[in-house]
Amino acid sequence: MIIKKVVVALAMISVMAACNSKPKEVAVVVDTTAIKQKAIFDEQARVTSEEEARQKLALEKRREHRRENEESASSSNVGNSGTPVNAGSGTSSEAAPAKKGWSSAAKSTAIGAGAGAIAGGIIGHNLGGAAIGAAVGGGTGYLIGRAKDRKSGRVVKKVKPVKPVEPPVEQ
Repeated sequence: MIIKKVVVALAMISVMAACNSKPKEVAVVVDTTAIKQKAIFDEQARVTSEEEARQKLALEKRREHRRENEESASSSNVGNSGTPVNAGSGTSSEAAPAKKGWSSAAKSTAIGAGAGAIAGGIIGHNLGGAAIGAAVGGGTGYLIGRAKDRKSGRVVKKVKPVKPVEPPVEQ
């Protein structure tokens, strides 16, 4: 009941404000600092996107190099004694690039949870509906964001290591 009164009051205020007969004078003021700040921001965004492109290219080169090493190791991983030659820990000497900022999964989860809470609150008219909406929206947002992370290369799907096949022992 209170919400209806608030909505009606806001509607009446907006109608009264729209019916104002006095023409308003519009002053055009150019804010040069805002223009300069936008130019600086645009330049930083361009530099950041170029840096991200370089990092993605370097990451792809590392992955390709790692695949080539794994392929060559799998073709010659059995020595004369029948034991694997390449039985190391499998770690790379190169460090992975630092991951900065929120992942797409985190962003999408937060956005989905917020939107779900709002929608659930409106539909259910109570906190229970908002909680359920937040849970469903957050889960859906996480799944969508995780897929984006996999596509961008931020998250690499874990693959179980393949055991080398030993040749049959001749008797």
